[in-house]
Amino acid sequence: MDDLTLLSLLLANVAIFAGAFLQGLAGYGIGTLSAPLLFLVSPLLVPGPLVLNAVLLTVLILWRSRTHLAFRQVRFAMGGDIVGTLLAVATLAVLTPKGFELIFGVLILIGVMLSVAGLRPRLNARNSLLAGGASGYMGTITAVGGPPIALIYQNEHGPLVRANMSAFFLFASFASAVALFFSGFIGPREWGLFAALLPGTLLGFLASGHLVHRVPFAALRPLILGIAAIAGIGAVVKGLLP
Repeated sequence: MDDLTLLSLLLANVAIFAGAFLQGLAGYGIGTLSAPLLFLVSPLLVPGPLVLNAVLLTVLILWRSRTHLAFRQVRFAMGGDIVGTLLAVATLAVLTPKGFELIFGVLILIGVMLSVAGLRPRLNARNSLLAGGASGYMGTITAVGGPPIALIYQNEHGPLVRANMSAFFLFASFASAVALFFSGFIGPREWGLFAALLPGTLLGFLASGHLVHRVPFAALRPLILGIAAIAGIGAVVKGLLP
C-alpha cells in the first residue's frame, strides 16, 4: 500500500495494538503511544488513519464503560474541542511536509511535558474548556489529544475516567476526522490505511478487557512517555534537517 511494506504494516499494527490496549486500561493512550511510533514507521499513518481508528476504539470503550458516564462533566471539554479542531485545520492548511514533521514533534513533546509537569488542575468548567481546546488542537494534528484531558481527570476514579474520557475522545476524534476529511487530509489512501491498522486496534481493545483490573497503568506510564519523547525528538530533528 503506497510505499508501505508488509513488515511496515506489521510494525504499525503492533504499535496501534499497544496504544489501544493502554487506552482500554486507562481511558487514553492510543495517541500518546501509537502516534509517535506510527510516525516513525511512516508519516502516512498520522493523523488520518490513526484518528479513524481512534473513533472506532472510543466507541467500543465507551460502550463497555457506559454505566459510569457522567456527561455533564464532559460537555465543556467538547465545546473547547471544537475551537481547537478548527485552529488545527487552519494550521495544517499552511504547513509544508517539513513543517508538519516539526510541529508534530513539538506537540508530542508538549504532551509529554504536560504529563510529567505535576500539574493538578481541578475538574471544573473553565479547565475542561481549556483542556478540550488544547486536546482538539493537538489531537487533530498529531492524534495525541490525551495529555490535556488526562490532567483534569488524574484524581478521579478509574471507571469514571475511562467512561468520561472515552465520551470526550469519541466526540473529539469524530470532530477531527470530519475536519480532516473536508479539508482533504482523509481520502481513499487514509481509509485503506485505517483498514490495514484495524486488526491491531481490535486486538488491543479485546486484550484490555481481560486485563483492565489487573495491570497497573501507573507502572507503564514512564515507558509510554519515554517512547513518546524519543519519537517526538526524532520528528523535530527530521523537520529541522534540510
